[in-house]
Order: sequence, then C-alpha cells, then structure tokens
Amino acid sequence: MRPVSQQVIAVTGATDGLGRYVAEQLVAAGATVVVHGRNPTKVERVRSELARAPGRVETVVADLADLRQVDRLAGELLQRLDRLDVLVNNAGVGFGPPGSGRELSADQIELRFAVNYLAGYRLTRRLLPLLRASAPARVVNVASAGQEPIDVDDPMLERRYDGVTAYRRSKLAQIMFTLDLAEELRDQGVTVNALHPATFMDTPMVREFGGEPRSTIEEGGAATLRLITDPELDGVTGTYFDGMRETTAHRQAYDSGARARLRALSDELVARSLPASA
Repeated sequence: MRPVSQQVIAVTGATDGLGRYVAEQLVAAGATVVVHGRNPTKVERVRSELARAPGRVETVVADLADLRQVDRLAGELLQRLDRLDVLVNNAGVGFGPPGSGRELSADQIELRFAVNYLAGYRLTRRLLPLLRASAPARVVNVASAGQEPIDVDDPMLERRYDGVTAYRRSKLAQIMFTLDLAEELRDQGVTVNALHPATFMDTPMVREFGGEPRSTIEEGGAATLRLITDPELDGVTGTYFDGMRETTAHRQAYDSGARARLRALSDELVARSLPASA
C-alpha cells in the first residue's frame, strides 16, 4: 500500500462514533478522507472541525436505507475520485430501542439487513472498478462478534422479528460477503477483510439500546485502523478479526452454498429496488 498520507479512503457512517474517530485519525495522518453521513448538518460539522488537519476531507451525503441513494453515492464517488485506496463499510443500525418493532427501508427491505449489509454490498460492487484501478487497495467491513445464521426461509424476519437477531444476521451477512468477495478478487490487488472492532463501545448505537459500554471507541478504532493502514496486512484477505486477533466467524460464513444463496438474494433485492440496473 502507499503511505497513508498519499491514500484516498472512504468511510461510511463517519459523523459519529467509530467512523468519526477513524476519519479523524486518518485525516490527522495526512490522508484524503471521504466522510459519509446521512445528515447534511453533521457532515458539514465534521468537515469544519477537521479542516485544519494535515489531510483533506471530502464529504458525501446519502441515506443508506435507500438503494437509489446508495447508487447516487457510488456514482458521485466514481465521478469525483481519481483513485480509492480503501473503502471502509462502517455505517450501521444497531438493535434499536428496547421493545421497538420491525422496521423497513425505503425499498421495503428489513432495515438492519438493508443498511448494515445490502448498502455496503451494492456500494462496494459499484466501486470495484475504481478499487481495482487503484490497486493495491483494501475493503474493510466493520462487522460484529454477534452473529446468527440467516434463515433462508425467512431472511427478512417477517415471522418472528427481534432487533438483536436482525442485527446479528446482518453482521454475519457482511462477513459472508467479505469471504465471497475476497475469493472473487484474489490476485487482483484488492484485499477484503472484516472485523469486530470492540464490544459495546461507548457509541450512540449502544446508548440507544441502553447497553453499558464495555470498551472505548479508541480500542475499536485502533483495531479498525490496523486493517486500513498496517503494511503487515498487505496481501491478507478473506479474514475475520476480533479486535487485533484473527479468528473464526460463525460456521455459516464458510458454507459456500449459504454464501451463494445470500448472493442470489442480494442481487434479487438490488434488481427489484433498482430495476434500471438489472
């Protein structure tokens, strides 16, 4: 990889929590960072607050619960950027407040699956030509140690909804995509890895659920930044990390048949939501 100060790095969900911390550290190291958020006011505030850092801040606004906006975001990045060294799929929706019910995206897809997984799936696939052209490049998917197998008969949790289950399934889907894409891009100069940054960091997502923080954003940030910048990870791909440690995800992630079914479902949902792209 190039030195960090020469890299262009896009971070989704970079106006709060882990994403904000990672963006701050990368800009401080001299990188050009594309800060994504869905709230224009928050995005502008991050740009203003990081304006004096050695690096450069670009901003993009999109609601990842709407695949049309995901596509617009991808198109904007392809038009504006000459290169993309790292894509960090960090944006996510947590368990939701205790007792909250099932929610749908703008495309009528279960919300946690839509935002935590499908948006990153679509965004990454749209940006693959730029990532390949920028090789060596990296994709980092911020997942979770909380993982539950996806029920092929009820992938959208229409029968028995629970916010924790929905979140955990979406995070396993991220890891399954990580392994799939790493295999697809092997020997093309683009590595793809996923991580659980830290457990119950002190973030808005954890506070919304009423959880008690068990770790700091700095801990999760250090693990995430390692996957983004550490030269020792050049060439490492298709790997899941728990913090700084390489480990094993839920067994369904290693089931090629399950990954194929997830890929088919994902492409079907994208085609249904974006018929012009099919």
